[in-house]
Amino acid sequence: MSIEKAVTYTNKNTYTTLNTFTEKTKNVWLVFHGMGYLSKYFVRYFSEISKEKNYVIAPQAPSKYYQGKNFKHVGASWLTRENTIEETKNVLNYIDAIWKNEKPEKDTINLIILGYSQGVSIATRWAATRKIQCNHLVLHSGAIPTELEPTDFNYLHPNTNVTYLYGDKDEYINEARKTEQTLKGNNLFGNKLNIIKFEGIHEVYKPFLKQLSGENN
Repeated sequence: MSIEKAVTYTNKNTYTTLNTFTEKTKNVWLVFHGMGYLSKYFVRYFSEISKEKNYVIAPQAPSKYYQGKNFKHVGASWLTRENTIEETKNVLNYIDAIWKNEKPEKDTINLIILGYSQGVSIATRWAATRKIQCNHLVLHSGAIPTELEPTDFNYLHPNTNVTYLYGDKDEYINEARKTEQTLKGNNLFGNKLNIIKFEGIHEVYKPFLKQLSGENN
């Protein structure tokens, strides 16, 4: 008879930052990549916004694996259906450690939390469970976790903006998923939610990043 057991141990994981936090920094971004990414490559999507005004923090999903049959490229995943509850706790504790290390002391900094694809599940769970106040919560081309309820986001400031963003040719988002996520988002965030559909596939929409950074103003 096999018995599955568990142990607690100390672990270490990397994360990536882009640009330098200075007195001129206006926006701090906490960005969660999708499945198959590494944080050091994901931050490249943010390389075209102002380096002076934007500081980007990209946590790294802990479960790394080889992609393809040639075992050349490495990707990573945040969670699977296996042992999801405990793995979620581990991931959120890791994000806590990053935020403790990186949280700006100035209250005037705009905090933007962005989840892309699978990263949406981590961004929303972390914000909800830790009651993180942010200026903008971006749910980009991903699914909102089913367990989240409107009361989980009651703490958000009335002026907090929430955007659900996806491409009109996204191969992972069909009409049923669009409807499901729209209903879920409206239920959770009410009039805070803005839904944006862009022309494109399942990819990071860089024009929106520029817009959000204030460069188009």
